[in-house]
Amino acid sequence: MKIRSLAFAGVFVLSIASASAATITENFSSDPLAHGWKVFGDTNAFIWNSASNNLAVTWDSRRTNSYFCHPLGTIVTRNDDFSLAFDLNLSDIASGIEPGKTGPLQIALGFVKFSVVSDSSFGRGNYGGAPNIAEFDYYTDGYYDYFGTIYPSDATAVPSFISGVDSYDYCPGYLSPFDVVLPTNQTVHITMTFTASNQTAVITLTNNGVPVGSLPPLVLNKPNGFLATDNFFADTFSISSYSSFGDDYDSVLAHGTVANLVVTVPPPPVQNLAGAWVGGQWQVQFIGQDKWHYALERSTNFTAWAEIAALNSTNANTVQTLVDQNATGSSAFYRLRAERP
Repeated sequence: MKIRSLAFAGVFVLSIASASAATITENFSSDPLAHGWKVFGDTNAFIWNSASNNLAVTWDSRRTNSYFCHPLGTIVTRNDDFSLAFDLNLSDIASGIEPGKTGPLQIALGFVKFSVVSDSSFGRGNYGGAPNIAEFDYYTDGYYDYFGTIYPSDATAVPSFISGVDSYDYCPGYLSPFDVVLPTNQTVHITMTFTASNQTAVITLTNNGVPVGSLPPLVLNKPNGFLATDNFFADTFSISSYSSFGDDYDSVLAHGTVANLVVTVPPPPVQNLAGAWVGGQWQVQFIGQDKWHYALERSTNFTAWAEIAALNSTNANTVQTLVDQNATGSSAFYRLRAERP
């Protein structure tokens, strides 16, 4: 069989030398749009400040959903370790900026599935309408007026994990509100670390090394009134300004800066991909990751693809091999498909 080319068709391509965790580091010392970042939605919501080495952000629920985002090169789920860290300096934040919407809508940084959040029907404040999200959220003070009775809503910093299995149940876990008021015009260093082995997210908030409030760990496999078996599938990191579209109660307007951003996720599912003839058969070898499904596919026209070999990886950072044992004798193209079950 004559091999015209070897095509890798996986969406998740990230070139790194190590098979350990992949890290996205952004200190905003140069234009982030020149190295992997992109803006979706309102471009005016995100302004790179070259003099201060930060990103000026406007979170405005009156605008369309807007994201300053970077692809992860992999998929993050509750079965993975991941983390994020950043400096946040809020100059102002308020709810009640839209008529009747006196409750707070969150400002957010975290992991999303881009095809979900970029859909025109997506609404973060819609109950059951925001699957595949794992993010840090901050809500300012607000209130709800139910038939003349006022219910206050205090400022809250929480992690949210939104289900991709049964989005009607909204999320497999989130922290109940805790009064954590972030100071304005001061830099708060925020970390959120999720450990898959104990299904726990831990958030720290410090100002000059001094804790800003205290948040208990969020344990996803703890019954919180939601389905503990729910999962999320995120492929993008995003600084998110959510619209209040479809949310009749909540709104937010905030201004601030984000700096010194570090995002750590598992390595991409395919590394060191190579193809060769071995014993008269075409084979591909690659370093695979645990809990991924791999399939070698063949085509003669780049349109119709047939699966000819597959495997489910059970070991991370191991060399995997897929072989075409039924060569047709005609010219062909190959691609490797990587999927997260």
